[in-house]
Amino acid sequence: MPSILKSLSLIADPTRVRLLLLLKQEELSVAELQEVLALPQSNISAQLAKLKSAGLVTDRRSGKNRLYQLDEPSPADLPAHEHFLALMEAAGAELKESKKDQAALRIVLRKRSSAAQAYFDTLAGKFGRHYIPGRSWKGLGETLLRLLPPLIIADLGAGEGTLSQLLAQRAEKVIAVDNSEKMVAYGADLAAKHGFTNLEYRLGDIEEPPIEPASVDLVFLSQALHHAQNPERAIRAAHSILKPGGRIVILDLLKHSFEKARELYADVWLGFSEAELHDMLTKAGFHHAESSVVHRESQSPHFQTLLALAQR
Repeated sequence: MPSILKSLSLIADPTRVRLLLLLKQEELSVAELQEVLALPQSNISAQLAKLKSAGLVTDRRSGKNRLYQLDEPSPADLPAHEHFLALMEAAGAELKESKKDQAALRIVLRKRSSAAQAYFDTLAGKFGRHYIPGRSWKGLGETLLRLLPPLIIADLGAGEGTLSQLLAQRAEKVIAVDNSEKMVAYGADLAAKHGFTNLEYRLGDIEEPPIEPASVDLVFLSQALHHAQNPERAIRAAHSILKPGGRIVILDLLKHSFEKARELYADVWLGFSEAELHDMLTKAGFHHAESSVVHRESQSPHFQTLLALAQR
């Protein structure tokens, strides 16, 4: 353990406090710390070097990575170490970034334990490339739809309503909301043509959907949030129309840098990071949020699809 004065000087820096709080919980690489803290790699490495030099942090090599963790004190140093931890946690409680760090850490740890996910991603990449009698995405989708209980569902930013019509096969009621009169008219005609009496199209904005408060069981925002002027307001609106215990499902683009999307697809936002979605969901009052990247396009610019779910 470093001296008390040296310890106090070390935790006077907010970045070092954030690092120590994270390494107290989990052994992490520089890349993982960079993802959590959203800081340059050089900054993180420099602060880690100071903490390691002070005897607060140790590291070990694991394959190509070097993993860092909070140093374990000797029995003689344990009382001083516990006092230091208490000071560090008190300092961390004053940092507004700490809560975001915790949410981002959960995402990083979930990614780390996704070996099985990677395996199924590989299978998904092969699905449909080779003919196997009776196997199709449509068949799989129809099967999963039939497992849904009969819910009242809001499809916000529904467009022409392809998803709405799929959901209407099983739902008690589907309310499809879009701000384009032509889309709403087209979708309503298509629903009537196909005989969906439980599918209603409404003209409105996803930030102020024309749906009664606490009236739906499930809200879908499928590739709609990056078109919103204010995504946080849209998520708060989704929270307000959900019944207690209801769920939100967001399918959107993972954050990217393809600026032409603004011109080509009228995108307002260039996707969202998992941490950003978690933060918006939490601020809106949702809990039990989880997210994962479920698809990556093979062609440039290699858009990735992010799935996030949470409960009211």
